Parts: sequence; C-alpha cells; structure tokens
Amino acid sequence: MITVSLCMIVKNEEDTIGRCLDSVKEVVDEFVIVDTGSSDNTKNVIKKYTNNIYDFKWIDDFSAARNFAFSKATKEYIFWLDADDILLPEDIKKFKFLKKNLDTSIDSVTMKYNISFDEYGNITTSYRRNRLVKREKNLNGLDLSMSI
Repeated sequence: MITVSLCMIVKNEEDTIGRCLDSVKEVVDEFVIVDTGSSDNTKNVIKKYTNNIYDFKWIDDFSAARNFAFSKATKEYIFWLDADDILLPEDIKKFKFLKKNLDTSIDSVTMKYNISFDEYGNITTSYRRNRLVKREKNLNGLDLSMSI
C-alpha cells in the first residue's frame, strides 16, 4: 500500500478547512499545511488535525507556495487539495482502493475536478487534474498518468 501526504496552501480558510480535512483524514497518512498569512482562526482549526503547519510569506506565486508545501512532504505520494475541496464518500472508497492497488511505477494520477454547479447542486463544469503525484518525481518530472 502506498503512503500519501496531503499538501495544502491556505489563507483565512477557517470556514472551510475543517470540512476538507475531515473528508480526507481516512485516506492520507500525513497532513502538510502551508499558511500564507491567515488572520483568522485557520491555524487553530488545522491544529485539531496536525502540527505540520508551516508559514510561507505570500509572494503572489501559487506554485512557489505549493512547491514549498511539497518540499515538506515525507510520504511516497503527494495529494494536493484546496481548502474548499472535499472528497465525497464514493471518492473515499476509490481512493482507498487506489492506495492498496496503485502500481508504484505510476508517477501521477489524474482525478475529476468539479468546478461549477447549478442551483440544485448538479455538476455543470468539470475537468481532470493531476492530484496525486509521486513525491520523488516532483510535479515537473511526471512520466505516466492513471485516471481515477
């Protein structure tokens, strides 16, 4: 079974971060949270899940902050989310299966990413994104892709 670090960059996410972390706590082995200057209760919410909270001075560069988060990960694979993302119950089942069965020669796994919904909660726009990457390859060294 592979091991997974969840890496996130956050700022002023006290209203959403708990829901996100609750949705993934069964499937990740490590939380790595990088705070880019929260002035609310975000860090206190995160401390209920992990002490792996790192400060990063915001330099108007999402990739720099995300790469800093990735540099703190210690597990085989890195899973990244935004604070308002969640895994639904059916996705948790898929993720658990993936952890048990992923061929470790796979460097990257793309996942469906829903970005907009109608007034009834139906998905109106989605696309695929690399969400799980082999730590040793970094995001720039991806060779292979597998879909979930």
